Amino acid sequence: MLKLKNVRKSFPGPDPGRPRAVLAEVSLSLEPGDYIAIMGESGVGKSTLLNLIAGLDVPDSGDILLEGRNLATLDDDARTLLRRRRMGFVFQAFHLLPHLTVAGNVGLSLALNGIAGREADERIAELLKAVGLDDRRDSFPKELSGGEMQRVAVARALVHRPAVVLADEPTGNLDPESADQVLALLRAQLKRDGSTGILVTHSAVAAATTDRVYLLTRDGLQLQSSAASARPA
Repeated sequence: MLKLKNVRKSFPGPDPGRPRAVLAEVSLSLEPGDYIAIMGESGVGKSTLLNLIAGLDVPDSGDILLEGRNLATLDDDARTLLRRRRMGFVFQAFHLLPHLTVAGNVGLSLALNGIAGREADERIAELLKAVGLDDRRDSFPKELSGGEMQRVAVARALVHRPAVVLADEPTGNLDPESADQVLALLRAQLKRDGSTGILVTHSAVAAATTDRVYLLTRDGLQLQSSAASARPA
């Protein structure tokens, strides 16, 4: 479903003739419902890898296949459309629009995909109930706690039923209790929908909620643990 084959990425370095290699020979294969964590030292390329998977950038070489389509060969418009329709995002900063209500923020992904009316209302209500915020649908972000805002962000990422959800340090701004709630919610919703999830984190606690943990190094991705794979969904 999502496959990376020998992905490489470099950026210009101090010496114009010697680019700085960030990712080298990264390969990964994920199926629907897989939920993995990617860990690694700061600067090793975790954000670069997420940007490549999201189609925000293209690799120097290698392939990134989502449902059989190679993001490395698509033009900007095609990557944008694929990202809008088939991907969801959860960030460390919540990125909620302050002038929209909770329901409005969750429904933003639907609006961008042309889903409106009764279907949109039903999906929004379903996700708000799933994240425990059905009684806050008319509230604005400034009226929510950090944990509540991140739960809104999870609902927004999932409401259009994406194939892949990318979560970049989603609990970095939360207290431990709120972080635990968001992580449990994210896992439950990914498993319910059969979406593939990729969690980038520095937290071993957060990583332990996924099925498998990979370490990103200059030499590629290395499987570190799959102890959580037997956990009931």
